[in-house]
Amino acid sequence: MSGRRDLFLRHGLAEVPKLLTLLDRSPHSPTYGCFDRNFWHYRIIDFPSGMAQEFVWPLALAYALEAPENPYHRSDALREWIVAGIRYAARSAHGDGSCDDYFPYEKAGGAAAFSLLACLESCALVGLQDESAVAFFRRRAQWLAHHEESGRLSNHQALIVLCLLRLGALTGEPAWREHALRRLDRLLAWQTGEGWFPEYEGCDPGYLTLTISLLAEVQRHEPLPALRRALERAVAVAAEFLHPDGTFGGEYGSRNTLNFFPHGFERVGEWLPDALRVNDGFLEGLAAGRQPCYADDHILGHHAWSYLLAWRDFQPQRPAPGPRPAGRRWLQEAGILIDRDGRDELYVGLRKGGVFKLFRDGRLLRSDTGVSLRVRQGSRLRTAVTHLVDEYSVEVADGQIRVAGPTGWAKQSGMTTTRLIVLRLVMLLGGRLFPDLVRRLLQALLITTKKAAPYAFCRTLRRTAEGWRLTDEVTGEDWAAVENAGVGGDQTSIYVVMSRVFQPAQLQDWTDLTASVRQLGPGATLRVERDL
Repeated sequence: MSGRRDLFLRHGLAEVPKLLTLLDRSPHSPTYGCFDRNFWHYRIIDFPSGMAQEFVWPLALAYALEAPENPYHRSDALREWIVAGIRYAARSAHGDGSCDDYFPYEKAGGAAAFSLLACLESCALVGLQDESAVAFFRRRAQWLAHHEESGRLSNHQALIVLCLLRLGALTGEPAWREHALRRLDRLLAWQTGEGWFPEYEGCDPGYLTLTISLLAEVQRHEPLPALRRALERAVAVAAEFLHPDGTFGGEYGSRNTLNFFPHGFERVGEWLPDALRVNDGFLEGLAAGRQPCYADDHILGHHAWSYLLAWRDFQPQRPAPGPRPAGRRWLQEAGILIDRDGRDELYVGLRKGGVFKLFRDGRLLRSDTGVSLRVRQGSRLRTAVTHLVDEYSVEVADGQIRVAGPTGWAKQSGMTTTRLIVLRLVMLLGGRLFPDLVRRLLQALLITTKKAAPYAFCRTLRRTAEGWRLTDEVTGEDWAAVENAGVGGDQTSIYVVMSRVFQPAQLQDWTDLTASVRQLGPGATLRVERDL
């Protein structure tokens, strides 16, 4: 297992050169310590993203972790750059300690919490004792302790709890712990009967692993029986989403992510061996090169620090591999059905229009995100999809799964010069006073609000002697307006920062249905039947 453990180290350290490229490393630069290269180098945006300062944490871990293949261990230059990153986080913050992420004066809770936790942990790792930094930590923590963001994002709540506890430990001030425990009580109340924590509109397996990791750290500082029980339940349901090839989650979850954060499973594995089985399964996929690529400028830090922490806290005593689960598991609150029968494992998002992943003999056979129609409406092209989060009609029986409902318009509006100017004016004139209102409006525009498209669908999966038979039916009045139709394996249609990354399993052909659509008249039904 030592070789498998080192996979975490290698994957974490592999991101360090890019993180350093994103960093302004010039001591004489006015933006020394800034990780937002678009701001300090390309100068194509007018404010730095506060989230980017989270990157000090993987660098601090690279500095602190002693391993033969770690060239960054105890590097004086690296330490100076980490300290510069912490100080820039303070220098670029608003007066109340908050920071922005995507828009000026946004005051983003997630960015503030991620970067504060990173700075707190990095100070400990590099031995920084700086009263001005601690004063900044207090301001930001005070803002987080009283900030209530719109939407139910469990991972952000867990982040804030951990930040407050870590600051309390650093300063010895008991008020931070009191704030943390109140917020923790609320988060634990959010946990569903099935064991998962909500992210916006439902269960996202990938973000669940992040919440587990953060709560595992909280439990290390606050060994509360209720928190331990919550972690046991969360790990048990997360284990259901580990695929037989070592990949995890996907488009059948509420937020479409392929995330897997391994660190929490090592922590929980100290007292719950089944958590280590989840990590061991993930390591199989990591060894085979099946992991997603998260190496873009905004999100590569999260996984880098989780991998490095998983290496540091790796549990040497591992349980023997267990058999794959068998039978059917229907998570009705989550709207996810898992059917395991002999050679086949099927994962279906019932609240996502029946999107699915089908594995056979341990390998991905098919990923399918439903029928997509490219529709002309005057001078405008829009996309009608069957995979938005919704309360569809669902029928589940032995050997058959049926999901039906209206299609919805995909959210595909991009930024234009006019929209950018309007957004800047809104933020400058009103957003700086009412950032939460603007955030709620943007969440509704980009994520939660849905508009029905004039087509209805029905998807049926029937078990056969050879596997599964998939039947898709789409009915509409105006087929002449459909310029292109098809089925993809990884389409998503809401904005989620951690989604739409590449994974090798996505090397799958697009199924083109355009020729079939062109034969249809008004009111006709497109019917496509495939044997899987």
